[in-house]
Amino acid sequence: MALPKVVKAYLDEHIVPYDLVHHPRDFTAQETAAHTHTPGKSFAKTVIVEVDGEYLMAVIPAHRHLHLSKMKKHLHAEHLRLVEEDELRKICPDCEVGAMPPFGALYDLDVVASPEISQNPRITFNAGTHEDAIRILYSDFNKLVHPKIADIAD
Repeated sequence: MALPKVVKAYLDEHIVPYDLVHHPRDFTAQETAAHTHTPGKSFAKTVIVEVDGEYLMAVIPAHRHLHLSKMKKHLHAEHLRLVEEDELRKICPDCEVGAMPPFGALYDLDVVASPEISQNPRITFNAGTHEDAIRILYSDFNKLVHPKIADIAD
């Protein structure tokens, strides 16, 4: 599967320079970070959750886990859960399950990111497939996504 057209169009439309990094097929953020020669703290893992009936995108470093209790507390949420695979297919139909890029605007989702992500000059993340990653400046990611920064990872 090639870079999804919607992802390429989004980056091109916003004139964001990026590197597309092809790598062996893998299924975890840690593996992708290793295959793309990216430190775990610089690889942005995308997790979609449902918060009080609304979907939300969480972005954390590859070497961390989403801390649901912290996120729930930060969002003052009553209910929070990880989204199931069949829901992911509907939310991000142009991406392989588990390989969503952290561009909430593409899927009408707000984005909450771990502060660790913002401390990197460049970040790398899945490009919508399990064989491609995108590397961009964090400053460009911040301008594109405007993530809310919160301590949501362990």
